[in-house]
Amino acid sequence: MEYSKQGHCVYYTRYHIVIATKYRRKIFKAGIKEYLIELLKRIPRYYPELMLVELNGETDHLHLLISIPPKMSVSQAVNVIKTNTAREIRKKFDFLDKVYWGNAGIWSTGYFVSTIGINEQIIQRYIEQQGQDDIGQKIVIN
Repeated sequence: MEYSKQGHCVYYTRYHIVIATKYRRKIFKAGIKEYLIELLKRIPRYYPELMLVELNGETDHLHLLISIPPKMSVSQAVNVIKTNTAREIRKKFDFLDKVYWGNAGIWSTGYFVSTIGINEQIIQRYIEQQGQDDIGQKIVIN
């Protein structure tokens, strides 16, 4: 397990995020899906604290396993992903202007998010055992 660091904190955050295309249109076919993945891999260049751990998708939605720093909300991270990818995909693939009229983006408004972290039992056991590791090292002076 690899921990990330900021000025005053150390963290391990993982989120499973699913974002769907607007109207669940099946636009991520060959070519577009590969371009989308390429765009997603570029995001950490501009937002280095957003770490994409895993990504994949179907023709109408995208799954991400991502590390988001504590100073950034999940909705901010999703907004960064949606706005950057939608703009570039609409520029490159003109036919999407017929699928999504006007300035409508390619992503639906909402998203799914679930946290992924260290097993709850492991954390509970860790908290219960605090202070016990040093018992053998204590010096007793009479």
